[in-house]
Formats: sequence, structure tokens, C-alpha cells
Amino acid sequence: MLCRMCRNDKKKVKAVIYIRHHRLALCAQHFVVWFERQVERTIRTFKMLKKNEELLVAVSGGKDSLSLWFVLHKLGYKATGLHINLGIEEVSESAQRACEGLAERIGAPLKVVNLRKEIGYSIKELSAKLRRRDICSVCGTIKRYLMNKVAVDKGINVVATGHNLDDETAQLLSNVTRWDIGYLGRQSPVLPEREGLARRIKPFCMLTEKETVSYAILNNIGYSETPCPYSFKATSPVFKRALAMLEHQMPGTKLRFYREFLRKGKPTFEEKTREQLRLNKCNVCGAPTTAELCSVCRMLKAVKEC
Repeated sequence: MLCRMCRNDKKKVKAVIYIRHHRLALCAQHFVVWFERQVERTIRTFKMLKKNEELLVAVSGGKDSLSLWFVLHKLGYKATGLHINLGIEEVSESAQRACEGLAERIGAPLKVVNLRKEIGYSIKELSAKLRRRDICSVCGTIKRYLMNKVAVDKGINVVATGHNLDDETAQLLSNVTRWDIGYLGRQSPVLPEREGLARRIKPFCMLTEKETVSYAILNNIGYSETPCPYSFKATSPVFKRALAMLEHQMPGTKLRFYREFLRKGKPTFEEKTREQLRLNKCNVCGAPTTAELCSVCRMLKAVKEC
């Protein structure tokens, strides 16, 4: 199969990727150009940030977040990396090395937060103490809390995460199966900044996991492939497999599912959850919350009572 763009220029260059839902075959050079244009288009479409805005990029050490940091830096955005070391022995060591390697390569600052030093426990210790809890959910809650805390402390108004289309549609399907109106009302490529809360953006929300990993490989981005030992507890892979089956039979299903939700479903759920979004300060740490204690302080209280 030949690259469509090269073929248009009457050149015969073999394609390295075929994007089925766009019916688009591209060589390495044209895929990188296409990918970066998609990111720019997503940022403009959803008015995520301006060129002169400073932002934090949450980098886990995996392919998506490191690719996001790389492309934002390449596109001229002032992006500082933020890595949260979860304290999962070789997994966290590998992830931090990958983040430090990219920071050195692109000449961008990287802030590393050690979870145990920050809240008193590593994810491994929390998993042992909260045996009945979904540790993946706990981990996500803590990371969002720390991302926002670092951003607010640094006076940065934007936090970018590497969530791709596969992540977003899996989360959407999960929320729909439970008809979780609160989460459906808040699922968005952009969560606007509010008092005490930085704006959260997802520039990869229209790009698939296949596309982000291809971009990482073609740009020689050294990402960590060491799997998290607690990932077997996550439910998102189940929803991803279901959507992958639908996508295989009907290319474009995931993109259509997500776009139509944003166009038709989200406004309705957003209206229904508007009253739930009133925030006050946590009585312990002062973080924005809808309750007396924020979710992290409630979790730490539960740990101490174990």
C-alpha cells in the first residue's frame, strides 16, 4: 500500500500506517505531519489553550503522555512535565527514567513528585491497606489531586493529560452502562478552570492508541513498557476490548460515539449536573471539593482507621 500524500505528488512511497476510519494510508513523514496537525486542530476546536500559556503535562512515562509532551513542545507550547512517582519499585523507576530521558532530549523542565513523601504512602502501601477498594480508582484520584495542587502552587492554569480516543470512549461506555450522570456531565476534552482548579485538557482525545504509539515509535520516544502490577484490577480494558470489536466490524465507531456524545449528550448531562458542581474548600487541606473533606483526605482518613 502506497502513501496517499506521496501518491498525490506522483511518488511511490510505501505507507507505514493505515488509518481505517479515515481510509488513509501514510508514510512515516506524512503520518507525523498529519498527527501534529490533528493535535493542533483539536486544541483550536475546543479552545484548550493559547500559544503563550504555560502548562503542565502530566507524564506517566508511557507512550501517550510522553508523545503529548513531545508534540506540544515541538508545536511551540511552553510545556513543563510533571511526573508522579507512585513507589511501585521497578515500575516507577522505569517510568521516571523515561520521563527524565525525554526532558533531557527536548530541553524542557520536569518536576517529579514522590507520592510517599507527599501523602505518606506509596500506591503499594495503599493497596495493602485498602484491600476492598479499587486501587486504580484510588490512584487516579490521587494523581488528579496532585496534578492540580502542583499547578496551583506554580501559578499554572492548564494541566494536559495524554488520554486518547480509546481511553475516552472506554470511560464513556463505562459511564453509560451505569448511567452515571455526574461523570457523564463532566466528561469533556476540556474541564474549565475554576477557583482552586486548573483547566484540564486532553489534546489526544480524537486520536487512537494505535496512532499515538505509532507517533512515539516514529519519533524514537523512549517510553516505559513495564506494566503496572495492579492493572489487572482495572475495568477499562474490558470496555476497550468491546469497543475494539465494534471498531473492527465498523471502522469509525469510536470516533462517532465520542463526537456524537459531545454534540448531543454532553450538553444535557452537563445541565443536569450543574448544581452538583458548587465547590467549597476541604476542611483539612483546603482543596476544592463538593463535600466537607476532599476525596483524598477522606481516603487518608480511611487508611488511618484501618
